[in-house]
This record gives sequence, C-alpha cells and structure tokens, in this order.
Amino acid sequence: MQLTVLGCRAGMPADGQPSSGYLVDTAGARLLIDCGPGTAVALSAVAPPSSLDAVVISHFHSDHCYDLLPIGKSLLNGLLEVQGGPPRLEDECRPVPLYVPSGARELFDRWGALFPVTTLPLLDRAFEVAFDVREYTPGESFQAGDCAITPQELRHVLPNCGLRVEAPCGTLAYTGDTGVTPALAELAAGVDILLAEATLAETDRSGHGHLSGADAGQVARAAGAAELVLTHFASSDPEWLSHLARTAADEFAGPVHMGAPGLTVAVNRAVEAVRSMQR
Repeated sequence: MQLTVLGCRAGMPADGQPSSGYLVDTAGARLLIDCGPGTAVALSAVAPPSSLDAVVISHFHSDHCYDLLPIGKSLLNGLLEVQGGPPRLEDECRPVPLYVPSGARELFDRWGALFPVTTLPLLDRAFEVAFDVREYTPGESFQAGDCAITPQELRHVLPNCGLRVEAPCGTLAYTGDTGVTPALAELAAGVDILLAEATLAETDRSGHGHLSGADAGQVARAAGAAELVLTHFASSDPEWLSHLARTAADEFAGPVHMGAPGLTVAVNRAVEAVRSMQR
C-alpha cells in the first residue's frame, strides 16, 4: 500500500499547495480520497483520472470536494471529438464509482448544471456519465478493488466520516476533518498509516471540529498506529509546521511525516513484522 499526498492545505490552495487530496494505491485498487481545489491538476501529474477505481469523499466542505467537477469533466473529455481538435481517445466511458455522504444527489444535480457547455452537452453530465454516484452510510463497509472501506462518523461542524481502508497489503485510516472524539481510536486501531488532519496549534474548544498536532499524536498512540502522516495545514510557515511536528512527536513515538504535495509513504513490511512479533 502506498499513500501519495496530492494536496495538504486546509481551506483554499495556497503557496502552490492544493487543498486536501490523497491517492492510495494497493495491489488491486487505486483510490482518490477527497479532492479539494488544485487536486485535479496534481492528480493529472501522477495518474490519469481514468485509472481510478473509486473516489471517496469524507464530507462536503469545498476544500475536500471542489475538484470533483473538473475531474469528472476530464473523464468525459476523451469521449469528445471537436472539429479541428485532437482525435477522440475513448469510445465509451467507464464510470468511476464515487462514494459520497447521503444527500449528495440533489447537490450534484445543481452542481452539474453550472457552467454549461451548450455545444458539448456531454461535458455537463459529469455526475451522470463520468461517475457512478453511490451514497454511503456510516458504519457500513463497501468494496473497491481489493480494498474494504469503512466510513465512521466523527466530530465536525458538517457531517464528516473518517475512512478506514483495509487491503491485503496494508491498512490506512484517514480522519477527514474532526475534533477529538473516542471514535478516532477505533477508526485507526492498529493501522499501518494514520493520515490525520493537524489544522490547529492547540486542541479545538470551539466545537467546530479540528485536531492539533498533539491531538493527532495522541490518537496515533492510543490506536497503536505504525506511522503518522499529518496534513490539512492552515499555514506553510516553517515555525508553524515545526510546532505541529514536534507536538505530535511528543505524543507518538513512531515515525511522523509532514504532508506535502508529492510525499509518498509506503507500508513498511519490516515494521509490520516486528509489530506482529510483539503482539
């Protein structure tokens, strides 16, 4: 299993960094988890959208889903042949399964009608043709390739599900956006990689629902995760990021990685073998 960070910024892209977007590759699947603004460009640099086996969205804040429309239009682009343009690449579109929180279909109906291309109406059907939209229910697992994916409701101002991805080659848990909650330790129990937001310098007391670096480290320790990847940064200031990394490492003795576009983290089977011997 390999995690590739496409974007790591909270809110809008900044400093050349897209918002949240993560590629997970296993022996039998390629998953895109969240796709905030800027993710479509970052994805196109490493993998064609048509290579995706599924897209999974944690929640409908724009920094986690904004690029669904351009990715959908990219999937449709190969079906088009425009006079004077390049030849058509595909004869048909394999819809990519798109797993989203319940209630998405009405949103997609409105979204897909925005910015109409009247001379190429196929481009306005991203959520009908490019994607196979499937609404998930918290706690109910679904399959994508060799991955079993379980969404778990966490604590955020808008309904958000953390995602647990289990494959023969490794396990990963992703928090989406969340405040501190006991459900995090369950979500991440024994995973090889915990991909955790670290938006704040200190624990959130507002009820909005975000983690600090120390919070993420505590979750990784309590869950028995092998490695921790921090993401969803509010700033790229070196001192800010250093504080997040340091406070996470104060709580968690395992490897702590700082998310950045292009960062890859693979499951270390040597580490996993040692962990198995210790059980």
